[in-house]
Amino acid sequence: VQLQASGGGLVQSGGSLRLSCAASGFTSEYYAIGWFRQAPGKEREGVSCVGSGDSGTYYVDSVKGRFTTARDNAKNTVYLQMDSLKPEDTAVYYCAKHRVAGSNICDMNGMNYWGKGTLVTVSS
Repeated sequence: VQLQASGGGLVQSGGSLRLSCAASGFTSEYYAIGWFRQAPGKEREGVSCVGSGDSGTYYVDSVKGRFTTARDNAKNTVYLQMDSLKPEDTAVYYCAKHRVAGSNICDMNGMNYWGKGTLVTVSS
């Protein structure tokens, strides 16, 4: 099982980036997939979650209306579209899968595989 996060980079405030989480070794649509981030000196936090079978999505309040997560099951990939980026969005972003098939939540303790992370830097 592997998750490969990519798509990070440097962008100006107000700009957009799309992160990709390419899954291998398992069928990602059967599991909740979450995006998490960790800013320098801060704890890792959950950003978004898409439930198994596209059963629903969750976003942390700070990104609602700006970020969108979606699946491409044909590519076994989950995306995080990030618009209207702010300097406070600067962080390393990770994707992760939940341990339970059919899961619809992305609690950090329930995620059993994590990608290596991709750095997003938003300049003011």
